[in-house]
Amino acid sequence: MTSAHHIPHISEADLLSFGIKAQDIIGIVEHLIRGSQSHQVWSAPKAVINPPDGRYIMATLAAMDDPPLVATKSLVLNEENLDVGLPQINSLVTLLHGVTGIPLATIDGNWITAVRTAGLSAVAAKYMANGDASSIGFVGTGVQARSHLPIFKDMFPLQGIKVFGRGRKNIDVLCEAADALGLTAEVVDTAQDAVQGVDLVVTSVTHTGVTGSFLDADWLSPGCFLSSVDLGLPWHTDSFAGLDRLVIDDLAQEEALPNKLANPADVDGDLSGLISDQITGRTNANDRTAFVFRGHALGDLALSALAYQKFQENLDKA
Repeated sequence: MTSAHHIPHISEADLLSFGIKAQDIIGIVEHLIRGSQSHQVWSAPKAVINPPDGRYIMATLAAMDDPPLVATKSLVLNEENLDVGLPQINSLVTLLHGVTGIPLATIDGNWITAVRTAGLSAVAAKYMANGDASSIGFVGTGVQARSHLPIFKDMFPLQGIKVFGRGRKNIDVLCEAADALGLTAEVVDTAQDAVQGVDLVVTSVTHTGVTGSFLDADWLSPGCFLSSVDLGLPWHTDSFAGLDRLVIDDLAQEEALPNKLANPADVDGDLSGLISDQITGRTNANDRTAFVFRGHALGDLALSALAYQKFQENLDKA
């Protein structure tokens, strides 16, 4: 690499302009998970620092052989950012050539985090949700709710959403997004109201917003699919034992970490098991199923590789 080498930054505006769809995201996530099974894709358990002031600092690392890429994401979550007009979460992905180590690009990590999380949920939902799901309930109305909504709208014949959250601004933004997609939005008074009587549930209570467990899986209706993108922290995890199927993102990562997402005896498998048909997502239309996850480094790599591919394609057209 010479001093003249320019490392491009792929911004949020760039990423939004690429028009990436749910099918694109599901396809590349499945491709990388299959690659990990054939030892052409690798990931490390995420590293976490929890300073005493409440910040959450995290890094992920994953690599693939075809094309040869290494993606590293660094992230800081700090609720005090809101006091100075900043998002709670800020992050950056660095993308290297997987053989030479030459830097290829930096990528807006906030978009990667939001969309890869929704993408992992989408992969689980493909196998675990009923295909005719028409309603979705949200507990938590921030970035993750807003990223899940259009992807699930791409996948299912949604007609309406139910919303429960803390901040009026976020609630309004999510309802406006639903309206723009032609969906009805109902703001409800309790979290229980949001998760009962719907076909899909997404909970995304922020790390700093969880003060104790307040959600019960017994509230989920027959046939419901739950995606808990908040480490399962707001859920009474003993209630997961009553579900018909519980899947996490990565069994190997879970084994390496001390604080478990759920009682290991209640966990039926992970995304790799779903995609390879080692486990089934549901056995009948009335099964209540759930996906509880930490965030898989392969998701960050998948979205980073897809973003870089789209960026390169746009350069070729210019």
